[in-house]
Formats: sequence, structure tokens, C-alpha cells
Amino acid sequence: MRQRESSRLRRWWWSCAVAIGASGIALAADPPSSYAPVVIKETFAAIKARMERDKPAIGQRQRSLLEQRYDLRNQPVRGLTMSGGKPVQGGVRVRLPAGVSWEELGAMTPEQIRERGAFPAGFLPLPHPNHPEGGMLFPQFHIDAVKRAEQRDLTRFDLDFDLPDHFLPDFPAPIYLTTRPDLGDASQGQLVTINNYYELFNGVLNPKQLEGLRLLVTPFAQQQFNQTEDRRSALPSRGVACLDCHSNGHTVAATHLVGDIRPQPLRHRIDTPTLRGVNIQRLFGSQRALKSVEDFTEFEQRAAYFDGDPVIATKKGINILDRGHQVHAMGEFQALLDFPPAPKLDLLGRLKPDAGEAEKRGEALFFGKAQCSACHAPPYYTDNSMHNLRVERFFKPHTVNGRFASADGPIKTFPLRGIKDSPPYLHDGRLLTLEDTVEFFNVVLQTRLEPQEKQDLVAFLRAL
Repeated sequence: MRQRESSRLRRWWWSCAVAIGASGIALAADPPSSYAPVVIKETFAAIKARMERDKPAIGQRQRSLLEQRYDLRNQPVRGLTMSGGKPVQGGVRVRLPAGVSWEELGAMTPEQIRERGAFPAGFLPLPHPNHPEGGMLFPQFHIDAVKRAEQRDLTRFDLDFDLPDHFLPDFPAPIYLTTRPDLGDASQGQLVTINNYYELFNGVLNPKQLEGLRLLVTPFAQQQFNQTEDRRSALPSRGVACLDCHSNGHTVAATHLVGDIRPQPLRHRIDTPTLRGVNIQRLFGSQRALKSVEDFTEFEQRAAYFDGDPVIATKKGINILDRGHQVHAMGEFQALLDFPPAPKLDLLGRLKPDAGEAEKRGEALFFGKAQCSACHAPPYYTDNSMHNLRVERFFKPHTVNGRFASADGPIKTFPLRGIKDSPPYLHDGRLLTLEDTVEFFNVVLQTRLEPQEKQDLVAFLRAL
């Protein structure tokens, strides 16, 4: 199977190269390479003009894909908010293929779904807004806030973020500290930046932790934001900070492509995960399986910031951190970031007796018929392992907006504590709501949940 997919991908790559080469674009017919070009043959002005010209069509292509896959309306759940007060979006948003119901889909075998082409498009890997280009991309509300706070511009002249704001997490997100639960939101409702971190946290953190936070909010050169002619910012940029993607130690759902897969069509889109609860985690990165938050921090700065290419990192300004002091200090602060309060859970992470009836039924399903607890064990609802869902059983490999949809491979089990605060879901953000997530796993795990059981399971997940 893997040999057939590999052969199919090679044929796809060369057919694209030949087609692009026939159009006269330089270097397009070169054989595949693990490296990005270092010496750019185009001036910055020419690159910028070309990409600005292409931007509307690229954006429209992605919007059309999202509209085909999802119901994108703003329909929050009445009375339900994230920890910072933002309404939680509800309902199944993934669109079904014509002539198929969720009940029928849940009763079909993977082979039947594959042969009928009945796997919902919203369950397929989600491409980057411009998958052949990739790179870090931030929601506009975060760009605006950073510009106001630091006069640093994270706007890309070639691309805009794609998912609607109402499907994204709280902003600015509350910060909960394991060491100071008495503070509640330690950020005091502010976006933490290089300009206010000291005022907010001096006297709350020890000197080493404060230094770690300083480094996490310090901008460093990155693939798209730097001083070179192949950047994607209009002006030379100071770069990107760790807490740009992981805003306030949480996430704004900023997207990127993983740095450790080649060729480009197979690279996964990243939905930036929260840093809340990293102190209880033993694996870092959706597929990298890095063994400590210090490993992850150093990897991000040395490689992931530059699409996993150390040659480009040298060109654009690699930030080589001192492992014994700087990396350790950054890791020590990250380890303080706690999950949000969950008043309905007891000390062992299970529901208290006064929880609602739907939540209790959902808990029973979670630990029973739905099979969720096989990977997501309390109290933090993770097994600190990786699992391969083999979603490719349900569809025939094909290309979607430059993303070759095929096998994802094993993916880390992320904690479910505080899950309602962290939409969208799955490692690439392909699922917009918890209802979508329950439908996805009902099909993939073939648990055959009834409609009421799905609703009860969602009610329990919202209580975590």
C-alpha cells in the first residue's frame, strides 16, 4: 500500500513539475529536494508584486474549499463560554456528501465509505491557506494587537489567515499558573508582550522564570519574518516570538506547516496547540515525539522556525540558545502554565455527584462505548503516547489545494482538559467544533453512537 502511494506521489510530483515548467516558471522542473533555495534569483520587489497579484485568487480558492467543507456561520451555544468569556461554537459543521446521513455513515465499513466516496471532505487533512508556500500565519486580531503593543507587524503580503474568528480561542487568553492558583488570570486580561511582561510578572515569578518568559516574548528571525529578500513581510522584520503562536501561553490557532516532512505536498498543517498543562506531558510536537519541553523549545528555535531547514536558518538569523540557561529558563516558565479551572471535576478528574445528567451519561460513554478513555485517561485525559488512526482507510489518496491527502501516521494524544478553550480540533484544525470531533471519531473508531449519545458525550467534553 505504502509503495503504491509513494509511486503515485512521485508521478504526481513530476507531472506538476513538467506542467509548471512548460509555463516558463524558472526552476519549477527541478527534481525534488529536501532544501529550500538559498540564492534567490528574483528581487524582493518582484517577489512582492507577484505574490500580491496572486493573493486574491489564492484566498478565494481557500475560502471556497472551507465553504464546501463546513457550515461557517456564527452559531454559538447559548450560555456556554470559554474560560475567558468567548462564546463556544456549537453544532456539527462538517458537511455530509449528498445522499448520506450521519447515522448511515457511522454504520458503514471503511471499505464501503472509501468505495462510495462518502467520507466527508471536512474529515480530510486541511491544507494550509497556500500549501505550496506554507509558513507561519496569524489571525488578524492577533496581528492588530501586536502592532498596537510593539509596533511589530506580523502581516504577510502574500496570504491572510483563513478560519473565521468565531471558531478560534479566547483572545487574549487567561493565564493560569500552577504556582499561583490564587491569582486566577495572571495576565489580568492583557496580551503579554515584551513591553509588559515585567510589570505583570515581577513579584509573581522567580528570576529564572521571569527570564524564561522574557525570552518567550522576544522576537527572533523566522522564515517569513526576517530581513532577507525571501521574507513575506513588507518591511524587514524583527521576527516572531514563541508567544505569538502560543499567545499568553495558550494559542490563537495560528497555522504553519510541520518542518520535518518532505516533499511539500505531504507536510501537515499545524493547528498551534495550547501550552497549558505541558508540565504533565511527556511528548512534544504532534508527530516529533520530542521527549521534553526543553527539546521542543530548542528544536523550534533552531529548525521549525525555518521550515526545518538549518541552511536557511543560517541565512535568516538562527537563534542558538544556551541549553543550560536560556532553554531551561524558557522550559521552566512553560511548565508553570496550568489548565483552566474545571469546577465540575473532582480531584481524580472525574465528574462530581452534582454534575448534570447529560454530562454523567457522557462520562459513562467516554469510559465505555465511545472508547475515548483508551487514549485519554484522567485526570488530564491523555496517555502521553501516540496513535495511528489510519484515517486513510476511508478515502482514496488525492490532492486538495496542494496538500496530498493520504496517511497521517501516528499523532500525539493531546490532553482533553480544558478542551472547549482550544478550537479547532485535531492536529491540523480540520474539525471546527466538539460536535464535529465526536462525529469524526464515531466514524473512525466505528463506535456507532446514537444521536443522543453524541450530544451527551459533547456535554461531558465541555465539562473537562
